[in-house]
Amino acid sequence: MSARSVDAGRLAYYALNGAIIAFLLAPIAIVAVFALNPTPYISFPPVGVTGRWFVKFFATDDFMVALWLSLRVAVVVLLLSMLIGGACALALARGRLPGARFLTAFFMSPLMLPAILTGLALFQVFQLAELDRPVWGLIVGHTLVAVPYVLRTTLAVLANFDTRVEEAAASLGASPMRVFVEVTLPLIRPGVIAGGIFAFIVSFDQFPISLFLVPPKGETLPVVLFNYMKFDLDGAIAAASMVSILLALSVVLLLERVIGLKAYVKL
Repeated sequence: MSARSVDAGRLAYYALNGAIIAFLLAPIAIVAVFALNPTPYISFPPVGVTGRWFVKFFATDDFMVALWLSLRVAVVVLLLSMLIGGACALALARGRLPGARFLTAFFMSPLMLPAILTGLALFQVFQLAELDRPVWGLIVGHTLVAVPYVLRTTLAVLANFDTRVEEAAASLGASPMRVFVEVTLPLIRPGVIAGGIFAFIVSFDQFPISLFLVPPKGETLPVVLFNYMKFDLDGAIAAASMVSILLALSVVLLLERVIGLKAYVKL
């Protein structure tokens, strides 16, 4: 193969990857332009730069109440998903359970169903149980669709897990609990944390399930934005979207500082 054909292939490879990245980032760029544009509609090229829409977003009580509710729910869902998903992954990978593949598919099934159907089903369950859509019901709904992310990433780590490390620790006199805390848990932590990142983002941006399960006196940010767009459409919507994007990015960067994302490369 000639050097010219290799260079052409490499150029095509870089061009294709660049086009895919541009396609994925284009919506974010459009939202950023809308959020910083002085006019209450999308115009290109922008006529200027302003922060009025961010000021309006942070000054609106409905947006702030919804933002804090979404954050609280997402944090609880993060913790529950890591606990439940990590425990299920260990049981499926190590428990030698009959029908483990079926159980794995069962736990992953919430990702196969449209979220709006899941929300409708949960809404009907709460209605039959005569529950007035409590906040914990919203957390249950979000956790249901967030657990599969933690389960999948943790199973990916366990698939390459060297059990001889645990056996060595046990042979040196470590108790089963100490082996789990000091050997198993640190080794599967990258998978659990990676899934937790997805769980937080999925919960914070969850709309279909939240639409059915939001408490009567409180709404999450996606639901508030949906109701806001029915009557008005200005840069405040884009500003709220940028805040959500920056918040998700902040979570990833924080975990990079605390734990390090290099361990996730194996996933």
